[in-house]
Amino acid sequence: MRMSSSRPSPAPKAKGAVTRPWAFAGGSDVGRERAHNEDAILVDPERKLVVLADGMGGYQAGEVASQLAVDVVREESADLSISDSELGRIDPDTGMSVAMRQLRSAIEKANNRICSVARGKEELNGMGTTIVAARFYDGRVGIAHVGDSRCYRFRDHSLEQLTRDHSYVQDQLEKGLISEEDAKNSPQKNLITRALGIDAIAEADVQEFRTRPGDIYLLCSDGLSDLVNPEALLTHLSTERPPGDYTKRLIDAANANGGRDNISVIIVRVGDPPIADLWWQKFLKKPADKK
Repeated sequence: MRMSSSRPSPAPKAKGAVTRPWAFAGGSDVGRERAHNEDAILVDPERKLVVLADGMGGYQAGEVASQLAVDVVREESADLSISDSELGRIDPDTGMSVAMRQLRSAIEKANNRICSVARGKEELNGMGTTIVAARFYDGRVGIAHVGDSRCYRFRDHSLEQLTRDHSYVQDQLEKGLISEEDAKNSPQKNLITRALGIDAIAEADVQEFRTRPGDIYLLCSDGLSDLVNPEALLTHLSTERPPGDYTKRLIDAANANGGRDNISVIIVRVGDPPIADLWWQKFLKKPADKK
């Protein structure tokens, strides 16, 4: 799904202008109807890694599952010695970049951890969680997801949903059995067909995209996407502001529309490449060492 706005393009940067930095922000809110928050988020600017999980299960088991998922992905991505170029290298065994292979493996391990913990505690039996994760490297972003937590990209005044919901309603919509309007109002709209912690094997959808400076990536739980439609998301993202303001305004908008679920939002704004990556840098001579 792609939405567009009619805002004029920004003026080109003046020669010698300061480069735009990367910017990350995240927020999570219990909403107006839930007793506690079963979402978990990770925002790691150092690794350019963001993760969002929306848990489910009684007796606060959902928040256990979502936090486990986020923790495992963090643990599996902890090695800072791997360069961006190495993360972007294509693994000949899988045909995937190293980063994407690691992200998919981390989600598989998260599923195993959740299943193992649930087996050990009766009160946690049946807990599960969605997950959407994005890692930025070497001019690209790798996105992996299970369930109906989403990733959108705002670029050139257009908003595009990059992930496909793993849900009963989405399946019905794609088969032509219901209309878009039916899907919006379906009482089964939150019935998901994939989640971590439910089966021994959880298959994550993985994708990779080229990034551009100025891109904005929005990760969110269905507590946002169910209550703030794509047109409203586009309107919010079309006004330039600090990423932290986006997260607050989007959470406020979901609460203003009822806040029926926990609401989690992560924003990543892609920065300019570092000066060392500019093509002309390699032609500069290093000054001679002073003896």
